[in-house]
Amino acid sequence: MHTPPTTQPARLMLSALLLSAALAGATLAPPAHAAADAAAFSAATGEFIKAVDGNDSAVEAAAQQLGKLSQAEPQDPVLRAYAGAATAMKARTTLLPWKKMGAAEDGLALIDKALAQLTPAHDAPLYRGTPASLETRFVAAGTFLALPSMFNRHERGAKLLDEVLKSPLFDAAPVGFKASVWLRAGLEAQKSQRSDEARQWLQKAAASGAPQAAAAQAKLKAL
Repeated sequence: MHTPPTTQPARLMLSALLLSAALAGATLAPPAHAAADAAAFSAATGEFIKAVDGNDSAVEAAAQQLGKLSQAEPQDPVLRAYAGAATAMKARTTLLPWKKMGAAEDGLALIDKALAQLTPAHDAPLYRGTPASLETRFVAAGTFLALPSMFNRHERGAKLLDEVLKSPLFDAAPVGFKASVWLRAGLEAQKSQRSDEARQWLQKAAASGAPQAAAAQAKLKAL
């Protein structure tokens, strides 16, 4: 996937979102309680996936549409987390440093709010069998882990990723979701030069049969 030229904070932010692109396509589906109709939800997530694939022209549409859906369903932390991720992507669409920072901070504020609203009730499946609590934490983790150190989010991102992996809900989650988490964990371990741990997670993703398997296999060959 092509990543357009951008500043370091925006590049790092984008890398996290690209890693969750397969997750978005594999697990997002209209929740049964959604106020928005299925067509509106499908259009919004379609723009989101195009945006994480590097299409800058889709970023604003993704942020606006997911933002509207989140506002219509304020009790839905997953929608708010994805709206935050889309908003953060707006940092790569401007050359003005204060606008980049503003987009990043606005997106992070939405993600923080999504995490804060999680309750035991959100352990129930919401999007194609994925517990809302797990998907919200995973979206947050992927974004936090890719941020520059100035944001002081790496430690929290690592903790959230670990919580997802160790959750008693994880084993019963859809294979596409689990493969995305294993792939992300493998890449984080590789970045930290924990080769044995990286191989463990990447092997799980490669053997999953999910769409993420090919990417995991390629990373294994590079270890």
